[in-house]
Parts: sequence; structure tokens; C-alpha cells
Amino acid sequence: MLLFCRAMNKQCRSFKKQTVVRRTVQTVVALFCLYVGWIFFWFVSWARGASPDFVPRPPAVEAFLPISALLALKRLVLTGKWDAVHPAGLVILVAALIMSWLFRKGFCSHLCPVGFLSNLLEGLGRRIGLARTPPRWLAWPLHVLKYLGLGFFLYTAVFSMSLYAAERFLQSPFNITSDARMLDFFLHPSSVALCVLGALVVLCVVWRNFWCRFLCPYGALLGLVSFFSPVGVRRDPKLCVDCKKCSKACPMGIPVHERETVGTPECIGCTECVEKCPVPDCLTLSAGHRKLPVWLVAAGCVAVLLVAWGVARLTGHWDSGMPQEMLRRMYSSSASVF
Repeated sequence: MLLFCRAMNKQCRSFKKQTVVRRTVQTVVALFCLYVGWIFFWFVSWARGASPDFVPRPPAVEAFLPISALLALKRLVLTGKWDAVHPAGLVILVAALIMSWLFRKGFCSHLCPVGFLSNLLEGLGRRIGLARTPPRWLAWPLHVLKYLGLGFFLYTAVFSMSLYAAERFLQSPFNITSDARMLDFFLHPSSVALCVLGALVVLCVVWRNFWCRFLCPYGALLGLVSFFSPVGVRRDPKLCVDCKKCSKACPMGIPVHERETVGTPECIGCTECVEKCPVPDCLTLSAGHRKLPVWLVAAGCVAVLLVAWGVARLTGHWDSGMPQEMLRRMYSSSASVF
């Protein structure tokens, strides 16, 4: 009993350390996204004549243009041409796909700012006693929603659209200024948009990670890729004491205590189940039968993103090739007033 208690204390300390690492990475990425949004705001202000001071457009803002990146990926696969309009968006999409193949949905658990916000809302729900996990009979049909959304986008933007139509869209003024339209959406949301966002906030407080679990099509795509990842959580049934702490800790509601290998596309690679397990080596992050350190997902995802950024910068595939004056004319003609 004494040895078991010592093991539990050791695991609790490890859990806190891993949680700190994950939250730190999420916070840094979220703050960086806010910084990128702030710089982009002033670039658009200059482009539309609202500010006399020129501020370079931050390429990282293209991370929030997934549809454009999907079409650019289609053209890259079919023609070998890298998108010159929003090249950074394609870099980030490819990096996220590589992360998912190597480290499950580590992008969702460590880098996605929406996932970070969802975690904060979940924490708020727990503190005020409202957080709930929907029963399985309800969770299973809800999971279908994000795959329906992904299927819709893949069909309309990838499979049904010809290469010629895709290239026309990628070079259209609408796509070129889509980042500014996204900024306008958040600066001047309609009453309908506010109601929808408010409903999503409430649902994320009441139901743990509602958006990430049931509605995010981007997460659905990464989940399908992560299905082929060599990395996953393994459970040793001989050591398991059936405390169910792993399942309770899982932010995606996966019944970890019932599985020997967590290979579901819903797993985001957060390793909270591993850290919460009180029995040493009962749950492990593994590649095959080789045990891996739990910090590998965080370090690996950050490394993939930084390597992708560095290679893109060196090869000229990060910054947009659009001339600044042309961008200024296009952004000026796009509908918005600050």
C-alpha cells in the first residue's frame, strides 16, 4: 500500500508537469495568434486608407484560411505548383497533417487556439459545476456531425471542383482578400453570428469540448490522418486496477479503461489519461511496443511546425508573392469599414 501511494504521488507530480507543458505551449501559440491578428489589423487599416503607416502583412494569418489551403493542396498534388497567394496557409496545413500522422492529433491538443479556448471553457464549466459528458448513446451520433461537415467541404471544394475552377478561385479577388473578410467577421459580427457563437460558448461550458468533439471539420480531417499514426496510448490489462481515472481525464470522452490500444481518430494525443493513471506503466505512450516520453507529442508538434516554417522561408514558400500595391487596391475594394 505504501508503494502504491508513493507511485500515485509521483504520477500526480508528473501529471502537473505535463499539464503545465501543454498549457504553456497552448498559451504561447494563442498569444502569438492574437499578435498576428493585431498586426494584420493594422496592415488592413493601411491598405484601406484608415492608417498612414505601412505594416507588413503577417503570413501566419493564413492559418485561418483552411478552405483556401485545401484547394491549394489539391493543386499542389495535381500540378506540383505551390500556391503563391496564400503560401503560408498551405505550409501550415501540410505541417498539421504531418503532425497528425506522427503524433496523433497533437495539433488539436497543443497548437490550435480554438482548442485552447475550448479547454478554458471546459475548466470554467468544471469550476461552476456545469460540465457534463454526454452519454454514449448521444455522443456517437453527435460525432457524425463533424464528419458530415468535413465531407461537405471535401466534396464541394476538392472532389466536385475541377482543377481549372480551383485555380480560378485561388487567384480570385475573393480568395486574395479572404483574410480581411475573416477579420471583418470578428470585428463586426452580425446578430446571427453572435447568437451562434454565444450558443457554442454555452455548449462548450456545459458539454466538455463540444466544438472539438462534435463539430470541428478540421479536427475530423486530422483525426482521419491520425488513424495511421504509429504513436498511440497502450493499456496493460494486467496492471489496470479499473479505477477509470484515465477515462474521466480524457477531454474527448474516450473510454480508455476499456481498450488495450487507443487508436480512435478522436484521440488528440494530449496524454492526460497517461498522466492521470495511478499505476506506473499501466498506460504508456508508445510506438508499437516501444515506450515514448509523454512530452514527445508537444515537442514533436512544435518541432514539425518550426521545421516547416524554416524550410518554407528558405525556399520562398512562406511570404505571398502578391505586390503590396496590388494588395492595397484589392483590400481597399473589399467591403468593410473599421
